[in-house]
Amino acid sequence: MLVSSAMIYDVFVQSISLWWVIVPGMLLGIIVGILPGFSAQNTLIILLPLTLEMSIEAAMAFMISLYCTTQLGGGIPAILFNMPGEGGAAATTLDGYPMTKKGQAQQALVLCFAASAFGGLITTIGAMVLLPALGQLGFYFRSVEMVVVTVFGLTLIAAIAAKDMVRGLIAGALGLMIGAVGADPIFGTGRATFGMLELYDGVPMIPVLIGLFAISEAFVMIEHETIVDTADLSAAKSARWSDTLEGLVMTARYWWQTVWTSIIGLIIGILPGAGSTIAAFLAYHYSKACSKTPELYGTGHPPGVIAPESANNGVTSGTLVPVLALGIPGGTTGAIMMVVLTYQGVLLGPRLFIERPELVYSIYMQMLVCYCFMTLMILPLARYMSRVVWVPTRFLVPLILSMITIAAFSEREYIFDMGLALFFGVIGYIARKTQYEVTAILVGVIMGPLFEQYLLRSLRVAQGDLTVLFSSTLGNLLWLMVIATLVLPWLRNRRKEGVLARTVQAGYE
Repeated sequence: MLVSSAMIYDVFVQSISLWWVIVPGMLLGIIVGILPGFSAQNTLIILLPLTLEMSIEAAMAFMISLYCTTQLGGGIPAILFNMPGEGGAAATTLDGYPMTKKGQAQQALVLCFAASAFGGLITTIGAMVLLPALGQLGFYFRSVEMVVVTVFGLTLIAAIAAKDMVRGLIAGALGLMIGAVGADPIFGTGRATFGMLELYDGVPMIPVLIGLFAISEAFVMIEHETIVDTADLSAAKSARWSDTLEGLVMTARYWWQTVWTSIIGLIIGILPGAGSTIAAFLAYHYSKACSKTPELYGTGHPPGVIAPESANNGVTSGTLVPVLALGIPGGTTGAIMMVVLTYQGVLLGPRLFIERPELVYSIYMQMLVCYCFMTLMILPLARYMSRVVWVPTRFLVPLILSMITIAAFSEREYIFDMGLALFFGVIGYIARKTQYEVTAILVGVIMGPLFEQYLLRSLRVAQGDLTVLFSSTLGNLLWLMVIATLVLPWLRNRRKEGVLARTVQAGYE
């Protein structure tokens, strides 16, 4: 593949000239991301006839800009209301919402926007440079390796349960049981469906997400006059432009956090079947595991917002790699983009890099331009978006409940899903009032079916031999990383306890 500076320049100028589709795509993506239950996938499916009538460059620019900003938009309600707009934004609630309750909503939004934009920029540039090599990465992750990747995600339950191990593990086990509802993947026998046909495909993710986070949080919110505590409300109302700069300074202070967590998102995005939810939770988990102050996570710690948001947007670059390099969609969004590309006569796969390298680089250049526009357009909005937390909850809660009830219906268009969301809302409310972690429940619901799927696939290939899980060199390295992430925090805590004990002893002496 011959790449010249002249070609890169031409591609950049062409991408800038497509601002007329990039800006509307960004605005629509923010709206889609904010609304729980709506996603880039179903929005692109609805708009598929429109994109098929555009030129290939304009269609890809529109879809990419919508996809990228949807990932960012999901963090807005996660930070302001503890209600993630996307599954990947569920990890953002862990530290984003505590910052809001402390009167730092504006700083948290700036962290979200800046980490999303810079994380997306880093991975887009990296993907452009390493695109042919990254395309081969998907071949090395088979079922065995994906089993370990999902175990990585399940270890987050232990991290969440660090403050109260018993409650955290009970919540995670409940999530795993909920994730097991549906037809058996081997025999097709219904498990815990209670004769309801709507549950044979498993518990749908959107009603679970809306119920556990949005509806349960709405029930909690109505118990208070405003989202922000009265003591911190004056700080929230006195938000200034200097707070936006403070958020940017925080992001710059943790620049390395943005870099390496966005790379996690890039790698997870390349893997078929993975997605932004797994990437965000893994990034949060390892950010906490590698931190010198893990006890600050969950209290409104800036890296707890930066890590999941940069990983979220790292996924967007990774999703397109198997589509362009191999002709294999890594997810639903990639499949929709494949439809548009093949409709326009584009032959995907290795030959694309030889026959039309300018198209490959124009797609990533459009993503680069989108993230640049995102930095300029969306960062100033943080000051005005943060003012939503001033609104009394007696006005906010009815509006939120009406919107999220419609969102629960929108994905499958079943009235059943609206009732299911309310059911999980009650479960989430009870969990919150009894100090159980709803995030641990969600991790179990998401990771359980994935773990079962890849584990059974591996065992069927190996005819039931469990040693197949340790038959891969890459898989064994990943197993060692799993063990390390579980053991190292324990050793670090023991060391801190020892240092504290010696300090106290020295004080007595």
